[in-house]
Amino acid sequence: MFKLVSFLKPYRTHVTMMLVLLFLQTLGTLYLPTLTADIVNNGIVKENLSAVWIGGAWMFVIAILTAATAIYGTWLATKVSANTGRDIRGAMFRRVQEFSNNDFNRFGTASLITRSTNDVTQVQQAFMIIISMLLPAPFMTVSGLILAFSKDRLLALMLLAFMVGIILMMVLVAKKIVPIFERLQVQLDKINRVVRERLIGVRVIRAFNRTDTEEKRSNATFEQYASTAITANKIFAVLMPLVMLAMNLCTLLFVWFGGQQVAVGAMEIGDIMAIIEYAFLTLMYLVMGIAVFMFIPRAQTCAKRIHAVLSVDPELQVNTKVSKTATEEPTVVFDHVNFHYEGAQESVLDDVSFQLHRGQTTAIVGSTGSGKSTIANLLMRFYDAQSGQIKVAGQDVRTYSLMKLRNKIGYVPQKAFLFSGTIASNFRHGNENALERDMHDAASIAQVDDFIRNLPGGLDAPVDKGGVKYSGGQRQRLAITRAIVKHPPIYVFDDSFSALDFKTDAKLRLALKKNITDATVLIIAQRLSSIIDADQIIVLDEGKIVGIGTHAELLRSCDVYQQIAKSQFSEEELTQ
Repeated sequence: MFKLVSFLKPYRTHVTMMLVLLFLQTLGTLYLPTLTADIVNNGIVKENLSAVWIGGAWMFVIAILTAATAIYGTWLATKVSANTGRDIRGAMFRRVQEFSNNDFNRFGTASLITRSTNDVTQVQQAFMIIISMLLPAPFMTVSGLILAFSKDRLLALMLLAFMVGIILMMVLVAKKIVPIFERLQVQLDKINRVVRERLIGVRVIRAFNRTDTEEKRSNATFEQYASTAITANKIFAVLMPLVMLAMNLCTLLFVWFGGQQVAVGAMEIGDIMAIIEYAFLTLMYLVMGIAVFMFIPRAQTCAKRIHAVLSVDPELQVNTKVSKTATEEPTVVFDHVNFHYEGAQESVLDDVSFQLHRGQTTAIVGSTGSGKSTIANLLMRFYDAQSGQIKVAGQDVRTYSLMKLRNKIGYVPQKAFLFSGTIASNFRHGNENALERDMHDAASIAQVDDFIRNLPGGLDAPVDKGGVKYSGGQRQRLAITRAIVKHPPIYVFDDSFSALDFKTDAKLRLALKKNITDATVLIIAQRLSSIIDADQIIVLDEGKIVGIGTHAELLRSCDVYQQIAKSQFSEEELTQ
């Protein structure tokens, strides 16, 4: 967890103030037993009423001041820990944004969610507890022990023996509890993953009548977590009574042996009360400090998981050693690119070379698994190619920062995803300064403006997460609008017209061709009707380019394209 202490640096002033307050709080707490002893010895035993009133007044003032410092210190600790948790989550979010898909898959969605929520919460609570409970424990225990020795050596030695016994007991418990906490966090990841799968696949589960099976699978995961948590709680359930028994036994022995010391005149009654209070405070803070140490292993496990995310060296780096050439033509170049996914034995792309020019529309077609979407992923730098070169505006994509590269591209993924908010807020993901006129113009090109205008609220109509209340075709057109609002020099449509009917598809393609004349357009499609009028069509088969040309040229020269065309068009349509 100490690897995350750097997040406390912006709050050094607050932490210093807390340390001062904790010091004052412990001084006041330790001074109260001394006042109690004076009141008993000088006021009650010697029947000095003025000493009782004066001592009582001082006790009241010190108690009020100690309480005030404790409250303010707790408020500061809460503020610092909350802000630290916010900063850690922000740092994790920014780091994940730099991940390639391979980096992201190393952790998985469920684990990243757990690390950003529960793990950060555990670390946040650990910071607060360490500051408010652990830091005063050493000073309180040492000071209380010294004050106890000043009253009576025998009773102080007994107190020291109890302290050593409690420490040894806590060390033994810690060795057993740490592995349990580590298992808890892993099992929490599993719960997150299972619940997420059930929510995402709820329709499939119902359609195949697998509700009972999935419920058993989920319950097994929950029971495993519950069993581990109960094991940890049983240990604490046994531990706390043992600690309280030790503290009460210590008090009993102090009264017994202290009474004998008073009987022989070696001590005063007030000193016994003071030592008992010193012992109670010393053991209580010792237990609190050790309890924090018991909490630290879980927080340490969480901190390691957070640090594992923050310490990842992103696969996608800006390579300043690659030469930068200043030219705008052609806009995009794939030069002998080879790529395979991590852990795969076969290449997805094999020696792929082609060029995309400004003002032209290029389409990529091929069977499922031929590598079409992989080309879009490489262009967006979701992955980096193992060999070959990809250039944008004459510059290797590895020399761009991810933000600069992706600002050049308007990307519409296969799955049209909308964010919760409004239609306008979704469009402004492409261009945060977009005006309503710009959004309506872009929506008109995407053939969705009439639909938006008929919605209650228009552009301010609400959108649920994922846009689930809209149809697949509506989501695709809204996603296309979002890309158009951006006005990038390069457009990438990754099978983005699949949910559109033929009439809407034709209108949208015609509007794109008419209104986007100075940009480079790349369309990845399964349906040939969506790309039949493209300036250039690239045919992929098992990761290799088997044909490049127009629709008419490929019908004459490319067997793979002919097979795709025959599966989608009639003989009459092909001969027209």
